[in-house]
Amino acid sequence: MNSALRNLIPRRFTLAAFATLMLVAGAALDACAHGPRVEIVAPNGAVRATVNVEIADTEASRELGLMYRRHLDENAGMIFVFAKPSHLQFWMKNTVIPLDMIFAGADRRIVGIVREARPFTEAIDAVDGDSQYVLEVNGGFCARHGVAAGDKLVFLGFAPQSRD
Repeated sequence: MNSALRNLIPRRFTLAAFATLMLVAGAALDACAHGPRVEIVAPNGAVRATVNVEIADTEASRELGLMYRRHLDENAGMIFVFAKPSHLQFWMKNTVIPLDMIFAGADRRIVGIVREARPFTEAIDAVDGDSQYVLEVNGGFCARHGVAAGDKLVFLGFAPQSRD
């Protein structure tokens, strides 16, 4: 093999490694730049919606939730992260805006939805079955985006883990 060819091969590998590194770094920067998000994906793989989320992953943050908020952007919400699946129940005491509550199991599949939960009530909102994650979004969001049981939540820019 001539020396020109020998010198070319390492450069190609170096360029390929650099390109791979840039792709990985770009994906990481993209996740950081956009902050934590949850994609809602239909069984056929189509993305129904992407929600910018605040994360409620401690007992204190889950208790406060979205109470006292007067506004929630259309593609914003809060993801409640629990340590393990259980039969979760929520109420809307001190919650000003109507919400859709999307309950998902440990496999991140949506097991049920509470639609248009009524503000300022202590009535219990829940779905059948166990959930580990609950995504709260504006009331009517699920109807507007066609979100349904069987869809899947995909977490972007964060690792969903309870901190307590």
